[in-house]
Formats: sequence, structure tokens, C-alpha cells
Amino acid sequence: MAIETKDVTPASSIARWHTFSAEEVLDLLESDPNQGITNQEVSARFERYGANELIEKAGRSSLRIFIDQFTNIMLVMLMAVAVVSAILALTKPIPEFPKDAVAIFSIVLLNGILGYMQETNAEKALAALKRMSSPKVRVIRNGNISEINGKELVPGDIMLLEAGVQVAADGRLLEEQNLQVRESALTGEAEAVSKDAKLLLEEDASLGDRLNCVYQGTEVVQGRAKVVVTKTGMLTELGKIATLLQDVENEDTPLQQRMTQLGNVLVSGSLVLVALVVIVGVISKGTGAFGELLETSLSMAVAVVPEGLPAVVTVTLALGTQRMVKRNALIRRLPAVETLGSVTTICSDKTGTLTQNKMVVQGIRTGLHSLQVTGHGYAPTGEFSILGSSNTDPAFAVNNIPEVQQLLMACVFCNDAILQQKNGEWIIIGDPTEGALLVLAAKGGCEASEWQHRMPRIFEVPFSSERKRMSVLVQGEYGGHVLFCKGSPELTLECCTHIQIGDQIHELSGEQRQHVLAQNNELASRGLRVLGFAYRNLNELPEDGITINDESNLTWVGLVGMFDAPRPEVREAVKRCREAGIRPVMITGDHQLTAKAIAVDLGIAREGDHVLTGRELEKMSAADLDHEVNQVNVYARVSPEHKLRIVQSLQRQHQFVAMTGDGVNDAPALKQADIGIAMGITGTDVSKEASDMILLDDNFATIVAATEEGRVVYTNIRRFIKYILGSNIGEVITIAAAPLMGLTVPLLPLQILWMNLVTDGLPALALAVEPAEPNVMQTPPVDPRENIFARGMGMYMVRIGIMLAIITIAMMVWAEGYTTTHTFGGTYAPERWTTMVFTTLCIAQMGHAIAIRSNTQLTIELNPMTNLYVWGSVIMTTVLQMVLIYVEPFRVFFGTHLLTATELAVCFGFSTLMFVWIELEKLVIRWWMWQRQS
Repeated sequence: MAIETKDVTPASSIARWHTFSAEEVLDLLESDPNQGITNQEVSARFERYGANELIEKAGRSSLRIFIDQFTNIMLVMLMAVAVVSAILALTKPIPEFPKDAVAIFSIVLLNGILGYMQETNAEKALAALKRMSSPKVRVIRNGNISEINGKELVPGDIMLLEAGVQVAADGRLLEEQNLQVRESALTGEAEAVSKDAKLLLEEDASLGDRLNCVYQGTEVVQGRAKVVVTKTGMLTELGKIATLLQDVENEDTPLQQRMTQLGNVLVSGSLVLVALVVIVGVISKGTGAFGELLETSLSMAVAVVPEGLPAVVTVTLALGTQRMVKRNALIRRLPAVETLGSVTTICSDKTGTLTQNKMVVQGIRTGLHSLQVTGHGYAPTGEFSILGSSNTDPAFAVNNIPEVQQLLMACVFCNDAILQQKNGEWIIIGDPTEGALLVLAAKGGCEASEWQHRMPRIFEVPFSSERKRMSVLVQGEYGGHVLFCKGSPELTLECCTHIQIGDQIHELSGEQRQHVLAQNNELASRGLRVLGFAYRNLNELPEDGITINDESNLTWVGLVGMFDAPRPEVREAVKRCREAGIRPVMITGDHQLTAKAIAVDLGIAREGDHVLTGRELEKMSAADLDHEVNQVNVYARVSPEHKLRIVQSLQRQHQFVAMTGDGVNDAPALKQADIGIAMGITGTDVSKEASDMILLDDNFATIVAATEEGRVVYTNIRRFIKYILGSNIGEVITIAAAPLMGLTVPLLPLQILWMNLVTDGLPALALAVEPAEPNVMQTPPVDPRENIFARGMGMYMVRIGIMLAIITIAMMVWAEGYTTTHTFGGTYAPERWTTMVFTTLCIAQMGHAIAIRSNTQLTIELNPMTNLYVWGSVIMTTVLQMVLIYVEPFRVFFGTHLLTATELAVCFGFSTLMFVWIELEKLVIRWWMWQRQS
């Protein structure tokens, strides 16, 4: 392989450091493994590459975010109305205080503040990445070892790593001793990775397979190493993730898009209606009536804008977040509540999300027997059963198969982990793989503490990447010594000359070797991590002590297969997803065999389904990937860029994507997804800050519960939008009709604001807590591109608005004639009819609120106890309306007039017709549906 020349910038031009030998890397970086680089060279390189830190792009300022709140088309129209209203009030022959303008501006400001509060969630994902990228680090410079801040590293520095430290930059291994690195934050793999400095890898090796390199943000679990720094800052793998995070654009949620669409329709419709009223009015009355027509237009403009809707939506979403917290889902961004109801695809990481993030032994293979082991997590409870045996006694497998007993002892002695119970929960201190072996032994009645006391360890040959084995020498219980060995099945088997079958030791034949290898392949094909176990009795110890040369003439005992077991509740959650029309997809950095085994077990994929790997994905064009994403349910060995591409491709296929994850590697995809879902327990700070929702219990099943809640929230939002806008349409038509009938404008802007905020707002909030329909999770997801007026909603609002207007106009005609001929307590006040119009509209909306709780069920059929808030809001709003009429300070401020008992009764009588009409509509719908079915 050709090596690039030294005059090329190393850290930016070479992406595949894993393809070069240690000597070639040192030559390219002009560094010495023992001396490092000089202080002069450090300064030059620091000037050239900059600090080893993540750089944040400039975003919108707080002022810009606040100003953007007032660019909404409905608020712009309201502000224009307020300005004109203020001018009219101040330019009258006797100037008036512009209370209408002040009220409108107050509403606009309140909406702006609410929007600002939603958008100013500080972007902390990059800050969390920065915390990972700048630990203390030991380096060799000028031949001396010193400790520096991670920010000061430059390419060519020689880092010294040991157990417990965090890797501060990307680097190529020069030498290592028993080095294991936990890379789950970057790759998603549960177990620590054994590194090997001598390996030369293929150019397209995935991040998880680059065993001769280490990466910033990962953690050294075991061993030590010397590393030459190859990449720093934004050029590291962690830096790439930071770049991806900052490049992801935040798009509006479906609800935000629908609300924008609604605003455009309302404003456009109102402008057309205003123009029509002014033109017809001028033609019929002449230009002298322009001032009156302008006031009418102002009232119509205020009536058409649902001023209380943003606040009602915000409160509804907030109530949804409270209900979700009770179901262990924490919502970080309010619009995500409703957005969950539109999810069509859930892209889930494997480790810790679908699985327990705990290695669990699933099977044992000996010379003659195949055993299955049950149990979950690290709890030492489970059963052994012999596959194909008629004997169903769980204890028989352990007590009557000597090689199984010997294997369990090997699990105990070849082990440095500790199994203990803390606060009622079983935990592992040490390597998860060794912990799984301790749990296996405990399930078989082989207690580690007891046997380690009876047969103390004398010597250990630790695991190394070259040998891929660990051996320990223990003192025999009845004299002599025993050497136990565990490790790679193939390499451990090479050291064996005998095999234990029952309580007999036999020479290991070629046929038996092939049988063991076939057993290993069978377990590996199921996605299990497989370890081989052997032992050797030593009556006398060699004078020079045990060495790796004594790992010979071993007796083969058997194989153990383990894997990160699925969470037991996830299968049901996946089933519910499919019933709800939601497609689950697994995206993981783990091996394809492991990923497929888990996916098939959970029902995410079927046995014959194709697993797409990161290597294959990297070679695909965007068009090829777009063709594949609808067929592939499992992606393995993928990098952060791949995850992001998958989510983007699904979104191009008009899928509405939720992405779950817990590692740093998941953060860009979490941010790109329509709903990013982080793990609350195992999740990194980076993943949490990039997400919209956090699972407090790390349970995939919680996503299904949250999705159900999201659907309920969206249904209720549609319900109260129908209620509010149906009422607004009635108001607009009533106001428009008055001047055309030769009457003055019946409603003042302040009265319209009262209806939009209080009369509409309180019942709308009550409708927001309407309980879920029984079949909410048996219907397909709502199309995120669905029009706000879809599924008959637009026709309903127009129909109800027209009916409300007809009822009110009919009452208005009667009231105008009645009040001109009747006095109130001897006082002549013919304008009382305007208060009757105001009251009729308000009370009619109360009947609308009661009837709209269900589209098909009559109100009398609904249980009133399921939503007492509706009845409470109706009573409260009615009382407040009476206050505006009969309490003098409020009557003066809102411009109302006293009504007689007869006039008030007429208002209630006409208002009741609204409720009756909606109930009759339900009966007609039932009859029509019955006709279709019959």
C-alpha cells in the first residue's frame, strides 16, 4: 500500500490510519515513540491544527428568536388591527383610551413569550460532547512524561493509556498490553473491545472493527498502551459527530406545520371576506359609510384569529407531558407530545434499548450434550435443560453430567469479576462477560466465593490479544493443582489433546474436533459470543513457574454461548407497534449475526430477511438506499454517519421517524429524527440533550405507551380546534351580515377577544383532557402530511359556523325589533340587542362544547364522570358571562347592557338550538352508517 508523503497534512488528509503499520504512522507524523515531539513542534502543530476541542457554530441569538415569534401571519394581522384600532380611538372627536388595541397587543405579546420559551431550550448536546473530549492525559514530549489537558494534544503526540482513563484524541496503537477499551458510546457494542497494535486492517473496516486504533471519548477498561495521536478536535470521530449534530436542521413538527397552514388559510379567508364586506358596503351605502365599514372589518379580523389557540395548544401539550411522565417518558420539547401520534417508523439501537445491556449465558455445549439455560439479567436464578432429552428435571443436567460441573468450576476460577446484590438488585463489578459466567455458575449451584476459598488461585496468565486466552492455576481441593483455561474456542481447542465425556477422559480425535467446531459455529450463527473451556491436572509444578507453554495437553470441557439478552417486555411492545401500523427497525453497531438473532427473536425481522451492514451501506448511493430502506429492518456494523443517512432516507420516503439510542454515536440521528428518544438510565448526556424525549426506565415498551398518549393528544387538539374555529366562523359571518342588513356592528373587538380567550379557551382546555378512544392503538398512524382540515374537519367547521351564524342572525333580527319597542326598567336602550347577540354566541358555544365530546355518541350516552372538566368549564364560563352583563364595572369596560329576564331567556333558548343541531347530526351519521352496513 502506498504511503502518502510527509508534505501532506497528516491529520486532515489520511482517513484510514488503521491500514498503516505503527512504523509508517510514526514516519508520516514525524514522531518518535520514546521521545515524542519537541515543545517547538508542539507549538507549530498547535498553530496548524488548533486546540483539541469541539467548535460550535453560531446559532440564532435570543433577540432573533424573540423577534421571530412575531412573524406569524396571524399575529402580524392582529398587530395591524391593533394599530388601526388605536388610531381610530385616538382620532375620534372625543379621543378614547384605546383599550381594544391594548388588549390585542397584550395577547400578541403573551403568544410571543410562550413561543420564545419553547424555542430557547439551550442546545446542550455539544456541551456534553465537549465534556467527553477534554480529560487529563499523560504524554511523552522531549523524552519526558508529563500530564497535560486534553485540549493541548496535537497530532504526533505520544499518549500513554491505562485502565480507567478516557481517551483524549484519536490515535494509532504503537504497543499494548492486554488492552481492552469500552467503545459503546461510539459503536453501540455492549462489551469491551480487545485491541491489537500489530494488526493491519482493510481500508473499509468499520469503526467497531478497527482494533489497532483508539478513539476520543472512549474508556480504557483494562491493560495499558502507547498511542500516537493521529486526529484532534473536529477531525476526530467525536468531532465528526459534533459536525453532524450542528449540520442537522430543526424542522417544524407536523402540528407546527398544520398551525402555520391554518394561519395562512384564516388570514387569507378573512382578508377576502373583509374586502367583500367593504366593497359591497361602499356600493350599497356610499363612501360615507367607510368608517363604519372599517370598524366592521376590524371586528371581523379579530374574530377570525383564534387568539386563545396557541395558549390552549401549549397547555394541552404540557398536560400530555405530565401524563407521559407517569408512564416513564420525559418530554423535553413540547411539540414532541403530539408528534408521537404520527410516528410510522421506530429506529431503535440494540444495546440497552431492545436488550438489557447485560451479557447472559443462553447455551452450553459439551462432548455429548447440548444444554439450554434460562434466566434474565444478573439474577442467579434459572434452569438448565438438556435439549432432546426426555428428562425434564432441571437439576439433572447439572448434578448428573460431570463435564458440566467441571465447566462451571472453570467459569468461577477463570474470572476476575464480582457478583453481588445491592439494594435488592444483582450487579456485576468487572467485565460483563466474566459476570455472565459467574451468574451461570451460581445458577448451577457453584458459588464463586465458596469455591475460590476452597481452591485458592496461585497464579494467572492474563488474557492477551495474541493468545486470546486466560489461564489460572488453582490449588486442588484434595492435593495437586489444576490449570483452568478459557478463551477463543478455536485457539483453546488447539491446545487440547483430550476431551472429558462424563467422568472419563478420552483422547481428542479429529472427528471430535470437527464436532466442537461445528458446535461453535452453531452458537455463533445465533449471534452468541462463544467461549471455550479446558483444564489440566498438574501434580507437580514446574520449577520456573507456570508460563504460556504450560497451556498444552489440555482437556476439553465445553463451550458457553452468551449474548446481551432482549428485554422480556420488548416482544409485546414490538407486537403492539405492528398492530398500530408502526414499523420497528434495528440500527446497531454490533455484529450482523448478533443483530439478526435479536431482531428475529423480538419479531422485528424474519429468518430470511437481509441484514444491511455499514460496509454495504457506504457503497450505496442515496437512490439505492432509498430503494432499500423500505425492505430492510436490521442494520448492523453502522457508524454515526450511516445512522443519519438511514433516518434521512426514511424521511425521504415520507416516513415519520422516531429514533431511539443511548450512545454518543446516536446523537446526530436522534436530532435528525422527527422524534429523538434517549435512554434515561444508560444514555449519555450527549444523547439526552440531542433528544426530544427520554425514557426514564430505558424500556422500549414505554415508547408504545408514549405513542398512545401522543395519539390521544392529537385527537383532542383536533377536537378543540374544531370547537374554536367552528365558533369563530359563526362570529365572522354574524359580524359580516350585520352591516349588509343595515345594522351596526353587533360585537366590539374587546367582546370578540373575550369570546376567543375565555368562552372558547376554558371549554377547549377541558376538551384537551378527554380520555382515549378504545381503539386508539388499532388504527394506522396519522399521516404527518395530513391537512389540518382533513377527514371532514374542514366541512364540520364550516357547517357548524354557518348554523351558529343562522341561529344568531335569526335572534339578532328578532332582538333588534324587540329592544326598540321595549324598555328596561323604564329606560330606553335599543342597543341591548348587541348584548343579546354577544350572549347568544357565548352560550351557544357552551352547547357546542358539551356535544363535541364525541362524533358519534349522543351526549346522553356518554358518562359525564369521564370528563368533569367540560361541565365545570361550561358552568364557569356561563357565570362569567353573566358577570359581564350584571356587574357594573365589567359591564362598563366590555360595553354590554343590562338584559331583562325575558331577553336572557330568549338568548338561552336560541343558544340551545346549537346543541340540538349537533345531536341531530350524530343521529343522521348513525343512520347513514347503518344504511351502508346493511
